[in-house]
Amino acid sequence: MKSSNELRTLLRSVDRKSYPAYKSLAGAYQFGTYVLAIDHVQGDPFASPSSLHVEVPLSQAGFPEGFYREAYSRIALEDHLTRLFARQAEGFNFKAKGSGKSGLISTTRCGQEVLERSACQIGGGRITVRFHVGFPAFGRTIDAGGLEQILFDYLPKCVENSLFYQRIDRKKAEAAVWLAEDQAELRRLLKENGWTAFVANGAILPRKSGVSDLPMKDSVAFQSPASMEAEVRLPHRGEVRGMAIPRGITLIVGGGYHGKSTLLSALQMGVYDHIAGDGRELVVTDDTAVKLRAEEGRFIRKRDISLFINDLPNKKDTACFSTEDASGSTSQAAGVVESMEAGAGLLLIDEDTSATNFMVRDDLMQEVIRREKEPITPFLERARDLYSQAGISTILVAGSSGAFFYIADKILQMDCYRPVDITDRVKALCGEHQAPRTQAPGFAVPSWNGAWEGKAAGGRRSGDGRDRGYGNRGGRSGGREQGGRERAKIKTFGRDSFSLDRETVDLRYVEQLADSEQTAGLAYLLRYCLEQAADGRRSLTQVVDLAWNTLKKQGWEPFCSPYVPCGLAKPRKQEVFACLNRYRG
Repeated sequence: MKSSNELRTLLRSVDRKSYPAYKSLAGAYQFGTYVLAIDHVQGDPFASPSSLHVEVPLSQAGFPEGFYREAYSRIALEDHLTRLFARQAEGFNFKAKGSGKSGLISTTRCGQEVLERSACQIGGGRITVRFHVGFPAFGRTIDAGGLEQILFDYLPKCVENSLFYQRIDRKKAEAAVWLAEDQAELRRLLKENGWTAFVANGAILPRKSGVSDLPMKDSVAFQSPASMEAEVRLPHRGEVRGMAIPRGITLIVGGGYHGKSTLLSALQMGVYDHIAGDGRELVVTDDTAVKLRAEEGRFIRKRDISLFINDLPNKKDTACFSTEDASGSTSQAAGVVESMEAGAGLLLIDEDTSATNFMVRDDLMQEVIRREKEPITPFLERARDLYSQAGISTILVAGSSGAFFYIADKILQMDCYRPVDITDRVKALCGEHQAPRTQAPGFAVPSWNGAWEGKAAGGRRSGDGRDRGYGNRGGRSGGREQGGRERAKIKTFGRDSFSLDRETVDLRYVEQLADSEQTAGLAYLLRYCLEQAADGRRSLTQVVDLAWNTLKKQGWEPFCSPYVPCGLAKPRKQEVFACLNRYRG
């Protein structure tokens, strides 16, 4: 490993040269208490910025071992340090001037959720922080003095003021870890008590706006109905009371704009921990929960949807169903079955974003269109068996049909953002009306043991062996494997989609993706699955398990070549399944 003085000498030797001379700086350098590594140098000042990382030994950083002993506390500390480093870097951003991206210093901008990110990782006895720097230039001529100022003046301040325990606000770091410990205990209590979700009294569920995930000011604080209120004891917050939603079928009803979808949105994002001040810190949901909706036009490959759709007029086999352009009902049927394969223990459904004919058929419609002429078995008639036979609960927002009242175990009415338990009153009313058909015969858990047939989009050979970019939001990732085989190119488009070479994967309706960096992470996971796991014999579950276990044990290194980029966040396993199911390749 070279010294920082050698880096300074190299810098001065390339001053005023053509921009590509910056590439000679790649490598690792010892800077006293930390190591600086220049992983990838941009091709010119207008290209995606250069990728760097620093490594601080944990023995030097000085954080108490208890802060990172458990996975959940380690992730919370990593998140906290990422936010600290980002704030420090922001203070020096573009202080060095020049053309293009000269002087940029940036890392991940975290949202309200606490996610495991490549931007900061604790492991192997060190803290690793990854970030981007725009190497300064005048036109396309190197400004070595500007980069020297970034690497020897600005960056050391960023590192010292964010990654060393003695230099940061220790109480805030402790609070972040303690909150993670409370959240982990609350998730344990969900399983112990047979709850699908818990919403603490005082939680702020409404968001600031449709484009801001910050809490809405002066909004109504959540208060559990007395009949569903439970008390939990957390390690640091002590006694906390809130609404416990039991396993089974829960219905959320109410007038428009009274908070039905707001509650469901909080529950769907309750699969993640949230930072202090978010308002949803103690809103936790079964972490396998899947939000379902109709996705008209989506791709479906060899999926057994016979639980919901049978006897099509064209005689198409619904036990092994494929389509390039699914209808709303077909896509939602596939979504339920795919969620079962992904291990979901809870389905979250909003009637507003569902296919009506998939959800329910009223008595009059069944009388007009006889059952033998209707290939769809509605969700209403499968929900009870999904719970009793497959162990999958449902939380459903409904407003158009009273038929759902007959299958619900709990019925909540949202009244001016306050939940009211109306179960007993509604059940009494149900007794005064003729019950609709709420259960269909022939329930069977679908089979999904067939081989997954994903095919790698790459496989070309590179002529010059150069890495073609960096893997971050809106960026590209390429690189070569041994033997000259060029890996498939990745390009991400925000949270909604990415492309693997020319094949775009549409994730707009995978609504529990919290961050575009999770979408980038899915792109790398898909590429790995195609190149390393899809051998024509493994099932989709086996392919996902192989990739997931590799990520869990080895981190992002096996998925990235030749270096791990800043800008990846770990998705849930359920989103990995969703991604592979939507890949048309």
